[in-house]
Amino acid sequence: MKKTRIGIVGASGRMGRMLIEATLKDEAAQLAAVFDQPGSPALGRDAAELAGMPASGVLVSADLPAGLADCDCLIDFTRPEGTLRHLELCEQAGVAMVIGTTGMDAAAKARIAEAAQRIPVVFAPNMAVGVNLVFKLLDTAARILAGGYDVEIVEAHHRMKVDAPSGTALRMGEVVAQALGRDLSECAVYGREGHTGERDGQTIGFATVRGGDIVGDHTVMFCGLGERVEISHKASSRMPYALGSLRASHFLAGRKPGLFDMQDVLGLR
Repeated sequence: MKKTRIGIVGASGRMGRMLIEATLKDEAAQLAAVFDQPGSPALGRDAAELAGMPASGVLVSADLPAGLADCDCLIDFTRPEGTLRHLELCEQAGVAMVIGTTGMDAAAKARIAEAAQRIPVVFAPNMAVGVNLVFKLLDTAARILAGGYDVEIVEAHHRMKVDAPSGTALRMGEVVAQALGRDLSECAVYGREGHTGERDGQTIGFATVRGGDIVGDHTVMFCGLGERVEISHKASSRMPYALGSLRASHFLAGRKPGLFDMQDVLGLR
């Protein structure tokens, strides 16, 4: 069996270490290269040791252009500015890319779509299989509960997360809005304070919690008269994101250029 040769950026980060562990445990994957930023204390160390595993022989490097020559796919969960630099290098090397980075603005998303004309890319706000199942459930729920139900989305993450609402929460809002025939940019309400007046039934509300080491909790509430339907996903570790990313990497193996998301990877379209 030909293994998918995986490259990982952000080796010293929490997600990077989880990706290293998941890749080493995946019989269909080969850890081909691991990268971190110049000056990182992780440089030169065995990648597996960062994940608390026996030595793999793959050393952490800052030389992305050289390391990509050994990769079929690069997995990136860094920051938008770094991800876009890595995307350009993947284009030049003809290497597929799985992007789990959140906080992308419209220009960054357009740049990813442009690159996907030359290399295959999976770009999704959340790589966890369970979360992507929730997206499908939300579409169904919104269509059934289209009248008389107010929609509120509550998300919670660790204190180190730098963007809000989370990319997953925003995607949940987009799924619901689309099912209801609304434009999220016009109907979203981000937080409430003071004398707000009665709630507009056409809006979709967002509430954000940041604290401690919460990995990621998301709940969408459809609030009607006399009942409330809640669809939730709670992550207790980052492993679901790593496992979903590997699934996306295998999906891209040998695929022609194009822009895909986890709904494509899981066959939920």
